[in-house]
Amino acid sequence: MTGPLHGVRVVELAGIGPGPFAAMLLADMGADVVRVDRVDPPSRDYTPNAVIERGRRSIAVDLRRPAGAAIVRRLASGADVLVESNRPGVLERLGLGPDVLLADNPRLVIGRLTGYGQDGPLAGAVGHDLNYISLTGALHTIGRAGEPPPPPLNLVGDFGGAGSALAFGVVCALWEARGSGAGQVVDANALESTAALMGLVHGLRAAGRWSLDRGANLLDGGRRTTTPTPAQMAVGWQSRRSRRSSSSSCCMGWGLTMARISLARTRIGHGGQPCGRP
Repeated sequence: MTGPLHGVRVVELAGIGPGPFAAMLLADMGADVVRVDRVDPPSRDYTPNAVIERGRRSIAVDLRRPAGAAIVRRLASGADVLVESNRPGVLERLGLGPDVLLADNPRLVIGRLTGYGQDGPLAGAVGHDLNYISLTGALHTIGRAGEPPPPPLNLVGDFGGAGSALAFGVVCALWEARGSGAGQVVDANALESTAALMGLVHGLRAAGRWSLDRGANLLDGGRRTTTPTPAQMAVGWQSRRSRRSSSSSCCMGWGLTMARISLARTRIGHGGQPCGRP
């Protein structure tokens, strides 16, 4: 394997969804990932997935047995990263909590992924992608006017939020460990990472530029009537091509003109007035 993470050794404790996705991102960047699979998967969701589990080796270990937990401790003692996506407290009950693993390997980065975080009022609650994105308001913003929001697969909370946040946090912790020599625990969760994804929408809302009405805003399908026609797009492409040899500001002329036309047509759907507070 080659890539910016070449030489980084990762132990992945098997899970489904965002945990394997984060490990896939690390493997794609060159990390040497060993996946610790379950001996007796609890459901068909744990069946092999050739796409999301690509780029790493795997072994099957029964973590409920002391001998199985000892295998993971040996792997983690020689690794740079351990990634797990169990519910809070599971690793501790297996004798593989951060205190144990960091005592064996002080440089270890432990990436932990949950729905609501390792602590707090919802830490022990069962949840799925729709629960997480509903609590952040993300689900409410998706869909057409007058219709209920459709489930957006599990791309918003699980993958775009939690899995990506875990991979990013792990890489940041690795960077810090190179200088300090100390590992740390990265606590990534779907709720907070989805809330971070909503930063643009919440900022527009605070500025009075985003309505709570679904399908009435700039980025949620509420501006479909202002999309340039194919003929307009063709004219714009020809205009840019003919002016390519001039200054860069001229190359932007068509796009700026169309933007002004769009604004003149729509003039901000809610009359340009603040939407008020929720």
